Amino acid sequence: MKFISLGSGSSGNCYLLQSGETSILLDAGISIRSLKKHLKDCDVSLEHDVKAVFVTHDHADHIKSVGCIACDYGKTIYATQLVHEGIACNRCLKIDVPNNRKAFIEKGTTLEVGNFRITPFDVPHDSRDCVGYVVEADGVRFCLITDIGHVTDTIRQQVGLAQYLVLESNHDINMLLMGKYSPYLKERISSDRGHLNNEQAAYLLAEYATPQLRHVWLCHLSEENNHPELARKTMETVLRQHGIIPGVDFKLDVLKRKSPSEFYSLT
Repeated sequence: MKFISLGSGSSGNCYLLQSGETSILLDAGISIRSLKKHLKDCDVSLEHDVKAVFVTHDHADHIKSVGCIACDYGKTIYATQLVHEGIACNRCLKIDVPNNRKAFIEKGTTLEVGNFRITPFDVPHDSRDCVGYVVEADGVRFCLITDIGHVTDTIRQQVGLAQYLVLESNHDINMLLMGKYSPYLKERISSDRGHLNNEQAAYLLAEYATPQLRHVWLCHLSEENNHPELARKTMETVLRQHGIIPGVDFKLDVLKRKSPSEFYSLT
């Protein structure tokens, strides 16, 4: 399996997984022009190689291009019924997803697309609905968990089972509280339906990661209320307090907000 982040943050989120001749996208919240360019740069064709898009939730930074991908490229958009309803109501979409390109998923039910086995699970967030994804192929278990309002038993379980993990580390709580956002927005972000902060992500990983975990990517960092090095330092400090050494016990990287990561091989 191969993995690349094409964008991770409030400006747009999109991740590509590839196994053999099968490629899928997790979210499509970047512009179609950027998406096509980034895919071309890693020798992937949206038209010929990408089989489907799996959506976590209906916020604009996760769905910006799904209408175009469905209509112009004939790709199936997988989401829960509530997420599809939210997509249909979201004014950020210039093109609606046609009914014949909608596929409905259910939390806890595994489906197969090409080489992939994909299982959605519940994630608390202030959207109509929100899921994380476990994606399995080639003997590898990959997990994406983003836009997390609070940590649930399901999330703890998935972190404990992951070999490769993309995990939200959205904001530094002090930067958020001292920053220029309105009181309403600060409360929304820090609420139990908002986003996971650096310390929450660090303690989740410190307490529930297992020796099978090989690589962690911190995702969805706030541009206003976080910094890549701060997110990394917070994570490393908490992990070391629990006897876990990043770079020794598993690799740790911070995904870029507006540009692609490297193309990782997951073995």
